[in-house]
Parts: sequence; C-alpha cells; structure tokens
Amino acid sequence: MIRDTGPAVDRAISVPRWRSLLFVPAHVPRFVEAAHERGADGVILDLEDSVPQDQKAESRRQLSASVAKVGRKGSAVLVRVNRGLRALAADLEAAVVAGVDALVLPKTDSADWVSEVANAVTELEQERNLPLGRIRFLAQIETPGALQRLTAIASADPRLVAMALGPEDFSASVGGAPEFDLLLMPNLSVLFAARAAGLLPLGFIGSIGEFSDTHKLREAAAHARRLGFAGALAIHPTQVAIFNEAFSPSAQELEWARRVVAAENDAATSGLSAFSLNGKMIDPPVVRRAHEILALADSN
Repeated sequence: MIRDTGPAVDRAISVPRWRSLLFVPAHVPRFVEAAHERGADGVILDLEDSVPQDQKAESRRQLSASVAKVGRKGSAVLVRVNRGLRALAADLEAAVVAGVDALVLPKTDSADWVSEVANAVTELEQERNLPLGRIRFLAQIETPGALQRLTAIASADPRLVAMALGPEDFSASVGGAPEFDLLLMPNLSVLFAARAAGLLPLGFIGSIGEFSDTHKLREAAAHARRLGFAGALAIHPTQVAIFNEAFSPSAQELEWARRVVAAENDAATSGLSAFSLNGKMIDPPVVRRAHEILALADSN
C-alpha cells in the first residue's frame, strides 16, 4: 500500500510490515546490545516511561550508537519520545538521525500536536541533510479524549503510518484496570480509524504487561488478527515470537487462499465474479481477503 505523502515526503515509502515491535529501555546497555537478536520486526528504543528522569540525558547522548546496534540485523528502528515540550525537544534533537525509521508518539491527543512534531522533524531533516519524510510516526492513543479525535489524528500528517492503543495508560486515565471489557471498544475505535486512513492498526485486547502466560497471550494475539490488527507492541522478548506467528498467515490459511485464487482464475474465464468453492459462495470481498493473505506471506 502506497500513501499519498505530499510534496515534501518520499512517495515511494510504503506502509511497513510490523508484526512485532519490541520496547527496549534506552538506558540499559545489555538490553540494547541484545535487541537485534530477538527477531522483532522493529525495535523501539524507549526514552519515555521506562527511562528514569535522571538517566534520560545520557540515553539521548548514547542514542545514535544504540540505533546502530539494534538495527544490525535489519530490524526497523523506532524511538519513543517524551510528551512534555522540553523533553520532546531534547528527544527530537537526539532521535532525528540516520538509521531511525520512525518515532513513537506517546499520549497523542490531537492532530495539531502530530503536525507540530512533524514540522519540527522536517526542520531537523533539512538541517541535517536527511531524506525528507523518511522518519515516520506511530501514534499511541492513551486518553479517552483522544478517542473523540481519532479521525483527525489518523489523517494529521503523511508521516503517520501506524496507531496503537496504550492499554495501561488508557485504563489508568479512566480509573479502570486493563481488562477485556474496558479495552475492547477503544481498541476497535483505533482499528477502524487506522484502517480508514490507510494506517497499520497495532495491538490486542488486553494488558501489554502480561507476558508470562504465553497461552493466553497467543490466544489474544490470534484474536486480534481475526479482528483486523496487523501486529502488536511487545515489552518482553517472549512476546516477539508469539506475535510474529499470530500476525502471519497459517499454513491452512495459505492453502485456502491459493485455492480461492486458482478458482477465481477459472471463474474469470467463464465471465463469473462470484463462484462456489467447497460448498461455499466466494464473491469479490472473499477473493480480496485471499489475495491479502498471500501478500502478507510474501512480505514476511
């Protein structure tokens, strides 16, 4: 999928394939050193919640070296910045460098804020002779107020390529616990807004902090993919393999998709747009799903 990214942005940039994005605290050297071995599609060097206030400055100073380390095996490199203006300014100075593929914007609550960050990133790219528009955005939705503005947020800037609900922060903001009933509606709202804008919807219905119950996590991730999510954010390496598998087509799905596409070709020779396969009616939306499954397999 290619998005219209405007005159200042490289139009060849496509929406990425992010089944798993692993958070790594930027101030812990052993985590940074090992991140490239975890198998994640992307690594998020975190400058926000996981980094103590008194270690943020040093994390920024080491960021360029950390970017090179976590991207050694071809994973996408993302940096989560802080929300406060003073910290954000310092984060952008450190993070807008070669090798960074995207910024994770926490507590995103308006289109205006996304646009302001985008303008600042553009200025830094110009000053540093970096490709304009190469650094993309992943917006984290973490407040009930942001839910009311999802459509505007999703279309705020061409740099935005993904959205995800922050389940822990969102639950805390409404005075609740990160349970299924509370998180279902906001997750679906993010999913619908992201898909409508051509963005990647990331997440699953549950707490991101639950990683020890792998069976439960695997079920939650598989359920999320059936709902339409494309991947999820991970806070522990254990989650990465689970997400990579859950957000990839299974062997059974691939076989079904191949049969549908083969039958579609046969039907086309007879001038049919809808046809029967194994006792079920197959029409254009089902055919589209089959092609999407095969495309996902090709992109893994």
